[in-house]
Order: sequence, then C-alpha cells, then structure tokens
Amino acid sequence: MLFADSFLIYIQDRVGFTLGYAIPTVGLIISVILFLIGTPFYRHKVQNGNPFNRMAQVIVAAVRKWRVNVPSDPSKLHEVDPKEYIAKGRFPISHTPILRFLDKAAAKDGSTGQWKLCSVTQVEETKLMLKMLPIWVFLFVPSTLISHVTTLFVKQGTTLNRHMGPHFEIPAGSLTSFFALSMVVSIIVYDKVLVKIFRRFTGNPRGITILQRMGLGIFVHMVCMAVASLTDVKGISVVKAHGFEGDRKAVSPLTVFILLPQFLLGGIAEAFLETAKLEFFYDQAPESMQSIGTALYASTLGFGGFFTTLFLKGTTKISGRKGHTSWVLNNLNASRIYYYYAFMAILSFVNFIFFLVVSKLYVYKRETNEAFSNDSHVRPGTLTVERRELPADIKGGADDIETRNVLNNGYPSREV
Repeated sequence: MLFADSFLIYIQDRVGFTLGYAIPTVGLIISVILFLIGTPFYRHKVQNGNPFNRMAQVIVAAVRKWRVNVPSDPSKLHEVDPKEYIAKGRFPISHTPILRFLDKAAAKDGSTGQWKLCSVTQVEETKLMLKMLPIWVFLFVPSTLISHVTTLFVKQGTTLNRHMGPHFEIPAGSLTSFFALSMVVSIIVYDKVLVKIFRRFTGNPRGITILQRMGLGIFVHMVCMAVASLTDVKGISVVKAHGFEGDRKAVSPLTVFILLPQFLLGGIAEAFLETAKLEFFYDQAPESMQSIGTALYASTLGFGGFFTTLFLKGTTKISGRKGHTSWVLNNLNASRIYYYYAFMAILSFVNFIFFLVVSKLYVYKRETNEAFSNDSHVRPGTLTVERRELPADIKGGADDIETRNVLNNGYPSREV
C-alpha cells in the first residue's frame, strides 16, 4: 500500500501512465502465477450446508410456534447428539437467555421437520448472528468517514502548495501515503506499547476489549473530521486573502502539510477500528458462519462508499438552495467544505453515542481472555458455556477417544 501510494503514484504523475500501469500489471501476473502454484496445496474446508438457510429455518420455526410456551429448563429443548456435530467439524452451543423468542424454534410440541423444529445449537447460531447486526449498522458512518481520505482530502491537496524545495513537488495522490504510514505505525505502537499499558489498568491480556478498540477508533474519526473542518477554515481564509475564490485552478500559497494532521488522525483511527472490526466479526460469528462474519466486515466498507456519495450529493443539493453557495463544489476555492466536515463530525458524534449504547448491551460470544480476570472470576457481561461431559453411550475406540477429547478439552472455555 505504501509503495502504491508513494512511488507508483509518483511514476504515474511524472513519467506517465504507460509505465505506471505496467508495473502493477507485472505484479498481478506474478501474483496469479503464485496463486495457481499454491492452489493445489490449499486445504479446502468442506461446507456444512447453507448458513442462511439454517438461520431462516430458526426464524420460520419460531414464528410458526409463536403460541408455544418455552420450557424454563433449557435441557428440555431439542438438541441433537453431540457426535453429529463432531462429525461435521462443529461444536454444540449451550442455551443462552437472550432473544428468547427464537427459543420457540427448539421447543418440542410434537412437530418435526427442519422448518418446524430446530436444535438449540442452530438457534444459538442464529442469535449470535442477529445480535451482531446493531454493531454492524453503527459501523457504516466510520466507514463513510474514511472514504474521504482518498477523495476530498486528496482533492484539497491539489489546491495547496505541494513543493518540497525548488525542484520536487509531491503528487496529490501520494498524500494518502501519510495515512497508510500512520496506520502501520499506530498498529505497531498499539501492539508493542499500548497493550502493555492498558493491561496494567484493566487486567485484560488484550489490553482493552474489541468493542472498546472500535469505540476508540470511532472517536478518533470524529476528531479527524473536526480537525479537517478547522483546517479548511484556515485554508479558505488564505484563499480569500489572495482573491483566488473565482479561479478553480489557483494554488494557495498555504503548504499542503497543513493537511497532515487529518491524514495522520485518519490512519490512527483506522488502526484501532479496522483491525478490531475484522477480529470482532470473525471471532463473534459461529464457527460454521465465520465466512458470513467476514462478509459483514467487508460490507461496512461497501456501504461506507455508497453513503459517502449520498452525503456529498445530498448536502451539495440542500446547501445550494435559495441561491446559497453549496458546501462542496468542483471549485474547492469557492467551496465551504468546512461546513461539510463539521456536519460529518456531528454525525459521527451521534453515531458514537448510539455505538456506546449497543456496545454496553452486547454480550460476547467467546472472549476467553476478556471473560476471566487473574482470579478466574467471570467478568460481567460475558456468558460462558459450561463444560460438557461426553454422553455415557460413547465408549472406546480411537475415534470415540478423539471425540471425547474435543468435547471435554476443546470446548470448556467457549463463550456466547
């Protein structure tokens, strides 16, 4: 990423796009060759049915049996033999008291069939996916904010003095290298320094929880937008002082490095947010649905891109009514981007408040390091699955011993 944002963009800007496109083309060819060589050695995981179908079965079964009373004793709910899960490379999940309406899908009322009766594990898998959705929704705004790094931030750079000395001019596109460098350095500092500091205060081997890292990233994003707004106020004042408002190609004498704080803050925010997002959606999804968890992570970036376009077009149209100057114009020297950045900072603040609320209510599926303190007491807000002993009818044999070891040794610390 640093190579593309710095050296490659400089080649495209100064030498030409022929060489600029030839370099990544050669890199892609080498990547494809390595991919084809390595594909035969890749160990593919056998799919165990359609996860969306399993979730739909739980919801349909619960709706069908909405009048059925759920027994107070979870052991009376329907569950299949643990050996069936082991055969499919999965683990059974114990019942949890959240989203109790879905428990109706596992309530026994004499009905049979996959769309009428579901196992406790299937119900719990659905619960795990559904309870991540509020967190997922409130990650759209941060993903929207980060899209501005490669759009508005870079476009602002084209209107500022980008010279370093008399002979060298920084390509506007290369400004994103500061963002990438900030992100890389922040990740290293967090892993090597901040985790140790946080650990002293929290007693958590991770330093802070996944959602706390996300919240910190969202907060820094908000600060980034506020700083960008203040920076543009300074930029516009210089433009007005030199009478450049009517010339879209005019370059302000203000140095481009005035944008450095917002690029660096964007990188710091992403270092906290993106790594925590990926870890959250992969780790908190059921083992049989972790691909969906990864897809949820990627979808936040996609929605962020769509919302960026929506907000830019919407604010431009609304702010330009009744003869007023639109906040964002093709001529940045005549724009009032600081209003737009301030609006995004306020939106981020509101989103941050709602994120704190849903994070407070969230119950981790399995955060072994976060669930237990040094004295092995369970932390509040985390439900742990009790140790499951293997049924007495499983006896002898190498396969049965392996099954017993998986259930009794590999499963005790799982959480929901």
